[in-house]
Amino acid sequence: MTVVPAGQKIYHITHLRNLPQIVMYRQLWSDAKRMELKLDSEVVGISAIKRRRLEGIEVSCHPGTKVGHYVPFYFCPRSIMLYILHKGNHPDLNYADGQKPMVHLQADLRATIEWADNSGIKWAFSNRNAGTWVADFFSRSGDLNKVNWAAVAATDFRDPVVKEGKQAEFLMFEAFPWALVESIGVMDRPTRKAVADSMAGADHQPPVGVEREWYY
Repeated sequence: MTVVPAGQKIYHITHLRNLPQIVMYRQLWSDAKRMELKLDSEVVGISAIKRRRLEGIEVSCHPGTKVGHYVPFYFCPRSIMLYILHKGNHPDLNYADGQKPMVHLQADLRATIEWADNSGIKWAFSNRNAGTWVADFFSRSGDLNKVNWAAVAATDFRDPVVKEGKQAEFLMFEAFPWALVESIGVMDRPTRKAVADSMAGADHQPPVGVEREWYY
């Protein structure tokens, strides 16, 4: 068990092309909801794992729901998934644009949980990649110490234990409010401008920063 870092943040990565749609709906949608709404989105990820999340793996603390019913966040930027997108050599990965157009949407963990509890929205977290059959799921703040926070913070993930722990996820059922996104991190200045253009006229415009250390 490890202590939850003070001011812990959560991070959702998405393709720049998806941002105008997120701003328009004022929501980030789960994969299941995105498919239900028939949204035209730039889908990134490994197809077999996405299918498993949608159809196979149940979030055990909320029986009857699957991982794909939730909007996923990591507890760190510069995730292992981003590394996979950056390398682009996974046999089940159809995406080929690399890491540059991927943006990090940052929210505050405690503020997010408080909002969800007050709104009656289901949330959960896993102690490893939620797309694996061996992931454990929790839905109480008191269980956050079951995340391996040292692994989450690690930049070298060659150790299998670190690799497992670093991929822990926070999950929000069906939709995540755009208003809870407190800042956006991008790889370079042109992407920052494109993000700012995507938010033009929006009621909520989180600050956008070039966070090169969040990328490979």
